[in-house]
Amino acid sequence: MKRKETKACTQKYVDYVVEQINNAGLIEGKKMFGGYSMYSDGILFALICDNKIFVKPTEGGRKFIKDVVEAPAFKGAKLSFLIGDKIEDREWISTLVRITREELPVPKPKKKSKK
Repeated sequence: MKRKETKACTQKYVDYVVEQINNAGLIEGKKMFGGYSMYSDGILFALICDNKIFVKPTEGGRKFIKDVVEAPAFKGAKLSFLIGDKIEDREWISTLVRITREELPVPKPKKKSKK
């Protein structure tokens, strides 16, 4: 049986996603485990794996998307909203990111190491 090979994320695709989500705060992509974690104003809202974007599920996001497609970003991951061609609609994807970010918890501040 042939093993399915996954392709790595390209920086070009991550840059494209960041450009598309131009209306949802400060958008950053941070490399991790062959993919990227996507942040809006410091809040993790999505993962990019195999040049596909997976947005964290929220009730508001589900209502906004309506016809949701859910899939894990990688083997063993929780289900997320798989965003297909809608990534091309800047206003739509920016609105989804704003809605999602509003429902996600603010990250806890990192503890300073004691020396």
